[in-house]
Amino acid sequence: MALSISQVSFEHHRTALGIGEASPRISWRFDGQVSDWHQDSYDIQIQRKGQVEDFHVNSPESVLVPWPSEPLESREQATIRVKSAGGKDQPSSEWSEPVSVEAGLLTTADWQSAVVVASDRPTEVNATHRPIYFRKDFLVDPDVSAARLYITALGLYEARLNGQRVGDHYLAPGWQSYTHRHEYNTYDVTDLLQDRENTIAITVGEGWFSGRLGWNERRNIYGDTLGVLCLLAVTNSNGTTTYIPSDDTWKSSTGPIISSEIYNGEVYDTRLEQKGWDSPGFDQSSWLGVRELNFSKDALAAPDAPPVRRVQEHKLVDVFSSASGKTVLDFGQNLVGWLRIRVQGPRGQNISFVHTEVMENGEVATRPLRTAKATDNLTLSGGHDVWEPSFTFHGFRYVQVEGWPAESSLDTDAVTAIVVHTDMEQTAFFDCSSPLLGKLHQNILWSMRGNFLSIPTDCPQRDERLGWTGDIHAFVRTANFLFDTGGFLRGWLRDARSEQKENNYSPPFVVPDVLGGSTATSIWGDSIVAVPWQLFQSFADKNMLQEQYAGAKDWIDKGVLRNEDGLWNRSTFQYADWLDPKAPADDPGDATTNKYLVSDAYLIHSTEMLANMSTALSLFPNAKHYAKSRSKLTKAFQDAWISQNGTLANETQTGLTLPLYFRLFSSPAQYDSAINRLVKIVKGNDYKVGTGFAGTHLLGHTLSEYGAADAFYGMLLQEEDPGWLFQVVMNGTTTWERWDSMLANGSVNPGSMTSFNHYAVGSVGSWMHENIGGLTPAEPGWKKFNVEVRPGGGLNKASTQFISPYGRVSTNWTLDESSGTHGCPEKQKKLSPNGPSATKHASHSEIATWSGGEEVCGGIGGA
Repeated sequence: MALSISQVSFEHHRTALGIGEASPRISWRFDGQVSDWHQDSYDIQIQRKGQVEDFHVNSPESVLVPWPSEPLESREQATIRVKSAGGKDQPSSEWSEPVSVEAGLLTTADWQSAVVVASDRPTEVNATHRPIYFRKDFLVDPDVSAARLYITALGLYEARLNGQRVGDHYLAPGWQSYTHRHEYNTYDVTDLLQDRENTIAITVGEGWFSGRLGWNERRNIYGDTLGVLCLLAVTNSNGTTTYIPSDDTWKSSTGPIISSEIYNGEVYDTRLEQKGWDSPGFDQSSWLGVRELNFSKDALAAPDAPPVRRVQEHKLVDVFSSASGKTVLDFGQNLVGWLRIRVQGPRGQNISFVHTEVMENGEVATRPLRTAKATDNLTLSGGHDVWEPSFTFHGFRYVQVEGWPAESSLDTDAVTAIVVHTDMEQTAFFDCSSPLLGKLHQNILWSMRGNFLSIPTDCPQRDERLGWTGDIHAFVRTANFLFDTGGFLRGWLRDARSEQKENNYSPPFVVPDVLGGSTATSIWGDSIVAVPWQLFQSFADKNMLQEQYAGAKDWIDKGVLRNEDGLWNRSTFQYADWLDPKAPADDPGDATTNKYLVSDAYLIHSTEMLANMSTALSLFPNAKHYAKSRSKLTKAFQDAWISQNGTLANETQTGLTLPLYFRLFSSPAQYDSAINRLVKIVKGNDYKVGTGFAGTHLLGHTLSEYGAADAFYGMLLQEEDPGWLFQVVMNGTTTWERWDSMLANGSVNPGSMTSFNHYAVGSVGSWMHENIGGLTPAEPGWKKFNVEVRPGGGLNKASTQFISPYGRVSTNWTLDESSGTHGCPEKQKKLSPNGPSATKHASHSEIATWSGGEEVCGGIGGA
């Protein structure tokens, strides 16, 4: 296969319409199979303003390379092609397919005269906000060459043009820390315009902007009035542009959406639909006017992340009766999204849909929802109704239905589950000979999908759904392998930094911060260091790292509350090893490992990461300073927590994992003894998990690093509680918040904090990718990478694929029992990797192939 360029992207955008960068960095991936190839130079061709510019650069770089031309102007479009050349006597690629990039509105002045408008309808400040319908009739000349709609809302919006939905974004503009960063979206609406008479129509719901957030039932955190801001720019073939802004000439009303809340669901009355409200010729005489809201455009920003989209339709699996005789739908998969309903019944009949994740005692289990109703209500028109909610989402597998009309069949044609999440590219694909491990990996994927909805949340179903910083800290290493998170997490980190500045240099527990401030706490606070560092390892984005460096530095220098030794003050609140499996149901923070041992260990690790950040950014005096600080803190940790013979104050799985993984012992003998004690504890616990948030994501990596991968295989394959496969054998289809969110007898954990869709324990995915799959980056961004497979656990084959910033990386191995013994002490089998794969320590600029097998213990060898 010839070498080719498979994808050209800008910054972290696969679709670069309305981006916020005037000089976007360019990346391209390679495809094909060429031995020992490396790029020597590249050519970029840019077509803009009717001119063609050619640039030749002698460089091996192909990820996030500098924009070579003059910066784009607002709304300017350019078309790009890329060609890559190899070294002497090596092939070159053909030109890539042309790809367009277009800047958004780069200054506040580019919004012309557009203002935020709200309805003249009185606002109910302390109640649910009824969605508002806005419309504007306008004329355009027939000779239109291009049209763009730039739009955001104080709330969530859906836009329509001449009766047609605009774009494929849902729950737009998503959730940001709106005070600091309020995203707008750009749509190409050229094909939706018609000659002369046109209508733009927009519905706005409360969403995260003014709806209820958190278990403390706070409302109107960002504002108490729903509004819309938009600008329609229509360009004619002669180059002139006409602007249709949101202003005081618009009209407003209410409609069939009575309420639509994130936690409680949507109430929709089809009898109130106004036919043709979104099209020209509609009688709007009964509609109200609008008023301008005071709104600063300074926070407006183009998105870094892809939008939330409808990514899948999931069919109904079963319809059955609950123990009390109520109708329940089973979709076979715990998912996040909503229902699409097709139904005919008596006018005025109400149907309710209660969404839950599990069944308990033969009924839908609503207790884990706490105060979230998670209920949609649909009132029928008397005709054929097709409906799905607009401004809510649910985490569910089961739906209890009441009021379904007898004349309609309740089947797969009538009800469909719509899966939604931020539409990141999936980059990981995993399979192995263990069906249970394969199912575990699928469950991890589903939990990430459900909780990467605009922000990285803890759970998608109850009265929470918040951006907990400790959760993403634990999961980010796995997340970056499963999906392309480069833009998603870069945007979220911008908010984290903004919120940190207003919280005494400490990242709050949740971002965006809707809890009203947080105290300084390890792990959760350490996310401001760990998440950007892990993101840098995956995507090598130095601009992102530079953006986040000040926040990491502020946390270590000013945010951490220290004692006289520089470690954590012993009076601070700490989550630490949250959800230790032995913690009581009513006290998830009551861990078996001392909170300050955990916190001190993470402080040292964060200090080391900050030193590494400094080196990566060529801030060498800072790197030296933090390396010295790390050494000093390590000595203080040893004095506080490690005895002279090397034992820990807490000899637990987490208590031993952290100093082993963070390298906090003082001698090789102490490391040898500590790993032996950790393995002994693991075996003595029947290979059951004994870690919470602090230790779970590091436990497997620690055991592997010290040659005890076999012990972790025993844990990974443990089917009893607490263990990963217990959730699988209990019919879980996502990963759970607690190891025993469901007890072995099928009842739901009695704790008030019990979710069946949390990604934190899914952090084991990184161990599966790096040990069963054998893939890790050897350099930031995967330009060079390691292949080191560790067979074990009775697995006889596995395949793993990863779409790196440079292209696809894959391993595919089998154990051939008939071929004699292999040097690995666990199984004494021969390792025979099959098919194309990359060499150990391979360079992605050297598109490499490798097959066959060099027999090495614990890994795949290569050239």
